[in-house]
Amino acid sequence: MQNGYIESFNGKFRDECLNEHWFASLAQARDVIADWRRDYNEVRPHSSCGRIPPAQFAANHRTEQANNAVTSNPGLCQ
Repeated sequence: MQNGYIESFNGKFRDECLNEHWFASLAQARDVIADWRRDYNEVRPHSSCGRIPPAQFAANHRTEQANNAVTSNPGLCQ
């Protein structure tokens, strides 16, 4: 095992997408894979993200970072 996270993702991708479809063209493969990727990142909850989709987790993190951002440097005196 080289990287558990990547191997886990590759297994899910293979089982849930590649093994389920017979691609007749490259364009069809791109469309099916893009749909699967959107579902994986934006719809499906992940246990590592607190049972929410990764896109929502990232949006929550960005909002939290923006709320905690320091707007001025308190170490500088005028």
